[in-house]
Amino acid sequence: MLTGGDRVIERSVGSVFPLGATASDDGVNFCVFSKSANSVELVLFDHPEDTAPSHKVLLHPRKNRTYHYWHVFVPDIGPGQIYGYRVHGPYEPYRGMRFDPEKVLLDPYGRAVVVPEGYSRPSASMPGDNCSSAMKSVVTMAGSYDWEDDLPPKRPFASTVLYEMYVRGFTAHPNSGVSRDKRGTYAGLVEKIPYLQDLGITAVELLPVFHFDEQDAPRGFTNYWGYAPVSFFAPHPAYSSRRDPLGPVDEFRDMVKALHRAGIEVILDVVYNHTAEGSHEGPTLSFRGFENDSYYILEKDRSLYANYTGCGNTLNASNPFVRRMIIDSLHYWVEEMHVDGFRFDLASILSRDEQGIPLQNPPVLWDIETDPVLAGVKLIAEAWDAAGLYQVGSFVGDSWKEWNGRFRDDVRSFLKGDPGAISGFASRLLGSPDIYGHEEREPEQSVNFVTCHDGFTLNDLVSYNQKHNDANGEDNRDGSNDNLSWNCGIEGPTDDQEVEKLRNSQVRNFFSVILLSPGAPMLLMGDEVRRTQYGNNNA
Repeated sequence: MLTGGDRVIERSVGSVFPLGATASDDGVNFCVFSKSANSVELVLFDHPEDTAPSHKVLLHPRKNRTYHYWHVFVPDIGPGQIYGYRVHGPYEPYRGMRFDPEKVLLDPYGRAVVVPEGYSRPSASMPGDNCSSAMKSVVTMAGSYDWEDDLPPKRPFASTVLYEMYVRGFTAHPNSGVSRDKRGTYAGLVEKIPYLQDLGITAVELLPVFHFDEQDAPRGFTNYWGYAPVSFFAPHPAYSSRRDPLGPVDEFRDMVKALHRAGIEVILDVVYNHTAEGSHEGPTLSFRGFENDSYYILEKDRSLYANYTGCGNTLNASNPFVRRMIIDSLHYWVEEMHVDGFRFDLASILSRDEQGIPLQNPPVLWDIETDPVLAGVKLIAEAWDAAGLYQVGSFVGDSWKEWNGRFRDDVRSFLKGDPGAISGFASRLLGSPDIYGHEEREPEQSVNFVTCHDGFTLNDLVSYNQKHNDANGEDNRDGSNDNLSWNCGIEGPTDDQEVEKLRNSQVRNFFSVILLSPGAPMLLMGDEVRRTQYGNNNA
């Protein structure tokens, strides 16, 4: 039953499918996966900052459970309802179990998220009820948005020009010319569509827009780019100019629809390799509190997390429930949000099994490759991970394109004037036949780039010999020391006209090589106007 004060409302058993919160005219069906839980509570809230739920729905272990799925139908609620879960079970880290019923958990399939103004990222050592400070999920209504005549451009890769960009950073500054209340948002990006058309790009590749924890960063810093997901279905609400709980979902759709009308495709940088819950010292936000040892790859000491990502944990993509979640997430963004493709961050991690061993035929990658919903969707792999696995030229599958890290390094080396760089440069200029020739596939399998969100901007590549990560608080120890950069004679900004002339020439050389080499060219946001990070290569 549903309880709240003296009020008691009957509820029905509900359906085991679909996962997540599914709204209808009569109410909402909730379903969530948890194999080892003893009991589950659905908690409802009136406001994000509520210190206690307005109502609790107690799920009966026999009546409201089918196999490993807990489900219930609650009448008389609908889209906009704020909710979360409390999950009861053993807290035995040595067995890989970390249930904590004091924590309000995000629905792993939640389509929208609200963050209370007082949110403060907790740690594993912070016990107690987190009601008022917890992120919470929001019920949405599938099929309620008017897409009008929206159709995906379906541009072939052979004529695609990618523009890697960050939603907030693209329009956050007043010099973007975007309306003050739209700066740094999905709506702000829409205002800049004429600029993107003038550039001649055909696809924007957006840095992560899945909801992430902005406080997943060293104390005093903010997670800027978004590589710290806590929801694989919800758009990040801080990128929306609307403050109502459902606003970010529709504003994201408005952006996609407007870009499509301009003939521009939308590709998402997706992070299915780790989450913001981090290491054993990190917080319980969602997955850890539902089924820790299913969602993550654990070490032999089951209290610790395998870290092939460099971010504290590794999502267990070989687990069948996690594989299904990844596929369901991709389906959602294609079918309900109309996106045109995905760039998979540290994609090689998806080829590792539950012991971290690389597989010759990884199930999740073939699931993606052969899925009919994803047929024709652009799939781009960052074909390496943080633990040394490097698969450029050998990434599994027939339809994947790859970020060509060899292109970046060989072109930088040649234009810098390094000895012995001619052979590698020639191969990149011809479509990297030494890497891809054996596969007898089209040359645009290679995504050609010399700069991306990681490392120097193009301006800094021609302005600095050394990294200058002074603002990062790590005494310049972070970031790569091997940048293959050349400052053209003077380190950093200068008024020397001859140096500036040389730098401009080098920038044009880089652009020319990227655009003329066989493959899909990718440009980094702002490189066209020589955006600088003042020598910081780990921004």
